[in-house]
Amino acid sequence: MKNNPEIKERMIEPTAMDLHKEEEIRKDLESLLGGCSSKEPFALQVLGDSMDPEFPDKCVIVIAPSQQAPNNSYVFAEVEHERWFRKYSKDEQGIEWLVAENDAYPKIELTDLNWHLHGVITQRNFPGKRKLNKKYSYHNQAN
Repeated sequence: MKNNPEIKERMIEPTAMDLHKEEEIRKDLESLLGGCSSKEPFALQVLGDSMDPEFPDKCVIVIAPSQQAPNNSYVFAEVEHERWFRKYSKDEQGIEWLVAENDAYPKIELTDLNWHLHGVITQRNFPGKRKLNKKYSYHNQAN
């Protein structure tokens, strides 16, 4: 990782232990999803301010499982065994990034990293505050 030394430090060649850990992470995610089918939307609560102001702390996001993300879509992805909620971006040179809305958090360049997409965010909800709920649609956007 070129721009984020914290992630670069965690990059190591996978071992049998790492592969076992990856399987544990997948099981944790399945458990987190409450037994939902891998094709069903699921909800998670945002913790922290990395996606402020669009997604404030404690709001709820709805994620539609997907293997593809349009440019500038909000995504739930796993990078080097860590899950991230960020905006997916592909620049003019074709370099893919995960970008926080809050500039205090570094961009994650995805080049040469082990990562995969869990889904795209389709809705933001605020329990008890319906007027603040918002839907996101990406089907008309090009990659």
